[in-house]
Amino acid sequence: MDLKIKDQYFLVGGAGSGFGRAVALSLAAEGARVLAVSRTAEKLESLKAEFPSQIDILSADLSLDETHQHIADYYKNNQLSGIFVNAGGPPAGGFSEINMQQWDEGWRTIVRWKIALIQRLLPMMQKNHYGRILFLESISVKQPIPNLILSNALRAAVMGFAKTLSSEVASLGITVNLMAPGYHDTAAMDRIFRKKSELEGISFEEAKRYMEKEIPVGKMGRPEDLASLATWLLSPNSQYITGQTISHTGGLIKGMF
Repeated sequence: MDLKIKDQYFLVGGAGSGFGRAVALSLAAEGARVLAVSRTAEKLESLKAEFPSQIDILSADLSLDETHQHIADYYKNNQLSGIFVNAGGPPAGGFSEINMQQWDEGWRTIVRWKIALIQRLLPMMQKNHYGRILFLESISVKQPIPNLILSNALRAAVMGFAKTLSSEVASLGITVNLMAPGYHDTAAMDRIFRKKSELEGISFEEAKRYMEKEIPVGKMGRPEDLASLATWLLSPNSQYITGQTISHTGGLIKGMF
């Protein structure tokens, strides 16, 4: 299938590892141009080595307004087609373990920067009457995960923001969707395994095996599998899908929707 994204420009957050890296590579493999952002310069360099002429890199913190300005400057001369909004997750913990300082920090690192980034870049898409905005959040927006109260609460705010925004920009050829991945084989899962291990007095590996047994398909997902779907959602072929929260969970969600 031709995704029609050759030489189109995309922004990919959290591109040093996990989902972000997989999406950046998937887009580049389809001929797209990618600005890959991560705080870890070494990981970005190895990513760029995969597609030297198609991937540009920016080692920076996406939660900072100054980073958003650097990104906006980059796209002054390159028409922005799509954004994969992604960065690291919050610390694990239940209600009694999370203090107000952590709630404030959670707002900044889970919600605020995403709104600020879209405010900065959306006018470019509006001017061109085209764009794809795709948020990478978590299964927690549909089914709360034990001991992840920050993610359960604040990622739902991002979902509400994305849904509302989608209806406001739909007539301009801009789609806004959200992906809700379940348990995948990424470093981000380690904090969940570690917390379960701590609470239940079992080893890290035992905690991992126990959680994997909960997945109906019987195994963790691969970042590359999610990336193939994300790449399609970032392409012109997805023009009739917007305002959706799309699960990628191996059947883990128990609800109907």
